[in-house]
Amino acid sequence: MQKLINVLALASTAVSVAVVGTAGYVYVNREAIIEDVKEKAMEAVLGGAGGLGGAVGGSALPIGTPDLAPPADQAVAPTPQF
Repeated sequence: MQKLINVLALASTAVSVAVVGTAGYVYVNREAIIEDVKEKAMEAVLGGAGGLGGAVGGSALPIGTPDLAPPADQAVAPTPQF
């Protein structure tokens, strides 16, 4: 019975050390972690196109007009005749 209690105490100590160690690592490196998250968020938003979305180089951002145009072979609803 004493061996079981010792194993549980050792496991509890290991978990406590891991939690405190992880919290300490995050606290010490918090600014680097925040900058990394900001950088990844900006890259995701801009799509890796640069500071202003690639508009600085002279190319404009796409407006999506071809996606909004109806297909040429789309059926037209008949007009009611009264």
